[in-house]
Amino acid sequence: MSGELNVVIATDCGSTTTKAILIEKGEDGYRQTFRGEAPTTVEAPIEDVTRGVLNAIEEVEELSGRKILEGDRFISPATPDHGVDLYISTSSAGGGLQMMVAGVVDTMTGESAQRAALGAGAIVMDVLASNDGRQPHEKIERIRHLRPDMILLSGGTDGGTVSHVVELAEFIAAADPRPRFGSEFRLPVIFAGNRDATPEIDATLGEKTALTPTENIRPVLEQENLGPARHVIHDLFLEHVMAQAPGYSTLMDWAGAPIVPTPGAVGLMMQSVARQQAIDIVGVDIGGATTDVFSVFDQTFNRSVSANLGMSYSVSNVLAEAGLENVLRWIPFDIDESDLKDRIKNKMIRPTTVPQTLEELQIEQAIAREALRLAFDQHRALAVGLKGVQSERGLSDVFEQPATGESLIQMMGLDLLIASGGVLSHAPRRHQTAAMLIDAFQPEGVTRLAVDSIFMMPHLGLLSTIDEQAAADVFDRDCLVDLGTCVAPVGRGSIGTPCLSYELTLEGETTSGVLETGSLHLIPCEQSATLSVTPEKGWDVGADPGQALETVIPGGKVGLILDGRGRPIEFTADEIRHQTVSDWAEALSLYP
Repeated sequence: MSGELNVVIATDCGSTTTKAILIEKGEDGYRQTFRGEAPTTVEAPIEDVTRGVLNAIEEVEELSGRKILEGDRFISPATPDHGVDLYISTSSAGGGLQMMVAGVVDTMTGESAQRAALGAGAIVMDVLASNDGRQPHEKIERIRHLRPDMILLSGGTDGGTVSHVVELAEFIAAADPRPRFGSEFRLPVIFAGNRDATPEIDATLGEKTALTPTENIRPVLEQENLGPARHVIHDLFLEHVMAQAPGYSTLMDWAGAPIVPTPGAVGLMMQSVARQQAIDIVGVDIGGATTDVFSVFDQTFNRSVSANLGMSYSVSNVLAEAGLENVLRWIPFDIDESDLKDRIKNKMIRPTTVPQTLEELQIEQAIAREALRLAFDQHRALAVGLKGVQSERGLSDVFEQPATGESLIQMMGLDLLIASGGVLSHAPRRHQTAAMLIDAFQPEGVTRLAVDSIFMMPHLGLLSTIDEQAAADVFDRDCLVDLGTCVAPVGRGSIGTPCLSYELTLEGETTSGVLETGSLHLIPCEQSATLSVTPEKGWDVGADPGQALETVIPGGKVGLILDGRGRPIEFTADEIRHQTVSDWAEALSLYP
């Protein structure tokens, strides 16, 4: 498949559903025109991922009237009503890419290895480090028990100490782990540590594993070099993991570009948009079992996976981690604690159920706020500047080094916050989606809010590596649904006192008013408008405390949300908390 791209078919093979979208070039650029879904078929009884792919594409054929397949082959190149110019696919079927990472110092090379793996789209099952407090036999048993798809081993700056990273390699060799797929194959291990240790690492692991050395992810303390390791992870994902999974060799033959792990493709799209529009982005995908958070700040990409925070299979973990009080604070009515716990456990054992009453919906959305908040806290902890850079101590001292890296996440600089995942994408009202985002992430200053309408970002992320403009066209026109803009001044004041005044000019008409501390205002605004805000002394909207700001906002399905609750959001005493939360819901028209 080559030449001009006029028609593209893209699939995402998820753990339960395979989603296909058709992208066609028209006079005004590229648009997503038709979509189809089918159950993923990587597991028994079918055990052939291509069956689900063909079923999803056949649905696109029926809806579009375009003949795409001839048997199990793609018709190419495209004509006005037949064939496609390109087929591409992403995948998280079979549990996605599951990795272990190892680094000499947990808060330094351990974290760098984690960032490298997460950025490549992996789920990080565990982080081993020389200073993680576990005994050698515990580390060996852990490696043997988890059976990862591959291991990323790092540690030491180039020219530094060799012994500690070699010791980690010896643990891996002693465990002799077997991969999940293709048990007769050797487990892929990537060595991205001190290059001086490469001969000893090869002597330790070369016979027992499929060892691939690459550039050091921390060649010096002041530098992180994640790109080469991520490229090797992608290559080995195709060569070892996907090649052994049922039906993937055929899928790779069909595809016009390498298959990419689904989260990795979402990250590619985030980076493409941040680069093209020169903006800072945070995105979230909340599922039944896990929550992924992505960010691009100053063109630095980070991803985190909260593997125990989700809305069905992991919903009890959300309650355990957040605590009952933190969930209850978002619920605008009295509920018995045991009743709430029972409802949450029912969701865990019946994960496909959806809320049937308003109370059930409010409870689910309260839990979602806490799941998102906790996942974002974990993301902040990972998305940090390099640790140990200022230190001039010996290696034995470095083992005791505290986590001193500053978070790269600066909410006042955030331009765009993107939501995806069932509880956000399929909320009965877009206003509810916007409220969950604002309450969980607590954006500061002026922030655009959007939702990925049908989780199209994986398809578009992979397409962006082939035709960035085509991906950008579809992303802007068909993928993102603009919710509106949140304006949140940062400061402190007494409830009811003014925190800013505003003027919104839309199609020649001006709306003005004053936002009071502790309150929320919603102004419907579906089109681009000019906004002027003047904060009171001590309040900041991004132009320094007390300084006015004028900007153009894009509008959206919800509109302009003015949030005067300060940061972090504080709650009133229990006896009037229900009324306060009800007032917030009424102000944003959440449950009319």
